[in-house]
Amino acid sequence: MKKILITGALGQIGSELTVKLRDIYGQDNVIATDIRKTDSAAAASGPFEILDVMDANKMADLAKKYEVDTIMHMAALLSATAETKPVFAWNLNMGGLMNALETARELNLQFFTPSSIGAFGPNTPKDKTPQDTTQRPTTMYGVNKVAGELLADYYFHRFGVDTRGVRFPGLISYVTPPGGGTTDYAVEIYYEAIKNGKYSSYIDKGTYMDMMYMPDALGAIIDLMEADPSKLIHRNAFNVTAMTFDPEELTAEIKKHIPGFEISYNVDPVRQAIADSWPNSIDASAAAEEWGFKAKYDLSSMTADMLEKLKAKL
Repeated sequence: MKKILITGALGQIGSELTVKLRDIYGQDNVIATDIRKTDSAAAASGPFEILDVMDANKMADLAKKYEVDTIMHMAALLSATAETKPVFAWNLNMGGLMNALETARELNLQFFTPSSIGAFGPNTPKDKTPQDTTQRPTTMYGVNKVAGELLADYYFHRFGVDTRGVRFPGLISYVTPPGGGTTDYAVEIYYEAIKNGKYSSYIDKGTYMDMMYMPDALGAIIDLMEADPSKLIHRNAFNVTAMTFDPEELTAEIKKHIPGFEISYNVDPVRQAIADSWPNSIDASAAAEEWGFKAKYDLSSMTADMLEKLKAKL
């Protein structure tokens, strides 16, 4: 990677990925795009262009204008939001992905797009979910992600596009506010612990989901994109994870820092059903073997850092 175009650059991952990549590759070598512009660091710290990912011609024109060699397609509607707007989610998630893949094919670009544990379903093995296994998701978001994994594989095998991707678990960050994901309770809880000393969780006790701290997620993207392609057997949809916990375990960890913190439960049936269809834990050994993936943060170190950073922010 030398010059990178990012779609969805102001979203949950893109906003932090843009800044990180500019630190590594140079401010002028990372072109951020999104459907709107804000005063965020991702928009202000380097080149920024308004782009609706449904506009295939403009996407290709921007890639040509800036002479990029890599496209990172991060624009997508997240899981819980996608369930309320399934047709829009299909059109945006799949239409945008096709446009990005076509841009990569036409201009011979390296390509990254994230998948998710949402690509798994209730028939997938729940514990230590394998890299290659049954994928029959019961959500529109999950259907989009499985289709996206297959499309990325197709563009590699059919057209030779250097496609790469990971299946992210829930991502936890102090930078970007929660944005409509099922795992966002694990972000909201830190905000509420600091502001109010209590939190009402829409995910029920005993519900385990894989999670990862954003610094590890960004590191995984960069490490995979810089990896030797000859060693990549899977290329796309690598399982990655850092930790698995339920709301009670997360609460216990927060109470080590905020002893009076209390949690209650007001379960959202839609998001709980999504969570119940996902794995409890996944096996990331393929990513470790093929490109050296290893997370640095666990629940304890993440919680300490989240609370420290959020207290300063809030």
